[in-house]
Amino acid sequence: MRKSDQEVLPRQLGLWSAIAVVVGITIGSGIFRAPAGIARLVPNPLAILGLWALGGVLSLCGALSFAELGGMLPETGGFYAWLREGWGRPVAFAFGWSELVLIRASALGAMAIVFGEYTLRSFEIDPVAHVIAARAIAAALIGFAAVTNILGARLGAGIVSVSTAAKFSALTLLVLAAAVLGGSHGASVAHLVAAPANGSQFSAGAVGVALAGVLYTYDGFGDVSFNGGEVANPGRNLPRAIVFGTVAVVLLYLATNAAYHYVLPVDAVARSPLVAADVMHALFGRPGVVAVSVFVMISSFSAVNGAMLAAPRVFFAMAADGLFFRPLALVHSRYRTPYVAILLSAVLGMALVMSRSFESLANTFVLAAWPFYALSVAALMRLRRTRPDLARPYRVAGYPMVPSIFVIGVVWFVINALVSDPIATIITLTLVVIGVPIYFFSCTRAEFR
Repeated sequence: MRKSDQEVLPRQLGLWSAIAVVVGITIGSGIFRAPAGIARLVPNPLAILGLWALGGVLSLCGALSFAELGGMLPETGGFYAWLREGWGRPVAFAFGWSELVLIRASALGAMAIVFGEYTLRSFEIDPVAHVIAARAIAAALIGFAAVTNILGARLGAGIVSVSTAAKFSALTLLVLAAAVLGGSHGASVAHLVAAPANGSQFSAGAVGVALAGVLYTYDGFGDVSFNGGEVANPGRNLPRAIVFGTVAVVLLYLATNAAYHYVLPVDAVARSPLVAADVMHALFGRPGVVAVSVFVMISSFSAVNGAMLAAPRVFFAMAADGLFFRPLALVHSRYRTPYVAILLSAVLGMALVMSRSFESLANTFVLAAWPFYALSVAALMRLRRTRPDLARPYRVAGYPMVPSIFVIGVVWFVINALVSDPIATIITLTLVVIGVPIYFFSCTRAEFR
């Protein structure tokens, strides 16, 4: 099928904009909220840092694999295009279906909820006592992100770039402040090596659940691939953006968690859902709490804008292929953006914001998304055999060990989820698999073509 001029997106994102999308989407709400739950499950600072390192290794293995896929198939839609070429249209459709009903709407909702809660916190308003207000602010953020990204990819990427620089700097300052000022405010290296007497033992299941929280915070390292059709010189810039952005995030996350546990003992971290605020309170008092609340707002704001910039391109690419309703493939005549796909993503995200909690949205997102990441990496290995003719401006280092590590890690994570929480896991995976029969039904419907 030849796409018309109304279905072609201009290549207007450079290397730094693409890197900003990677970092902007990845550093969202997770690094500020997940550490408490992880500390409750695995109350040992060294083990916690090991989990963050493990999550970073898995993410980097995935990022390196995605870099080859992105350079080989630099198409709008990213994972959708990779799955389509590697495993066929039914699997690609199942991914797009999951993106529509589970993955991206859950991600947008979770990140926006954190923005709403911290907005109230910055004004010294308790978000728990004002849930509706926090959710309304979250829904408004999603609507704002939709409007800015309809007005142009450069505007959306520009917002991500500015706010990404702010939150990257904020986390760096937190790390430096902990290192310089922590010693005079109760911080101790002993916090990094000591564990509570009743917390030295933890199960493999707890480690798996904790790893899910870690992976949620790392997610985003491949999302710039959704904009593959809009990245200038994609064979060079797309792989570099994915790899450089992921390495920067891994290093920053390790340093940030070391700072958390240096300033606070592990049991205090476990009791602190707003651990960054408590660390800043220990170092600077009330002004530190207000400052970090503002920074978390910036972080969540950037992540929502980055996700809105990237995710609707999946629906756009599927509609252009004739697998979704044709209006989703429409490009705005003036702003040259997939405005219908962006609006649909916003509506679904707003609906979930008003109906589900942050924890349920985050868990659903990870369980629905990461199996497709593993399938994409497996598609890379398959395409090495079946499509040696494809141009590969970048080849993953350490092949086949690097992609194999990623696939094995995700398989273990899914099996652990089935054992630890079978009902929720089965429900989520069932909704994902339903996409396959829906594909065979939709392919016979004229309105999709």
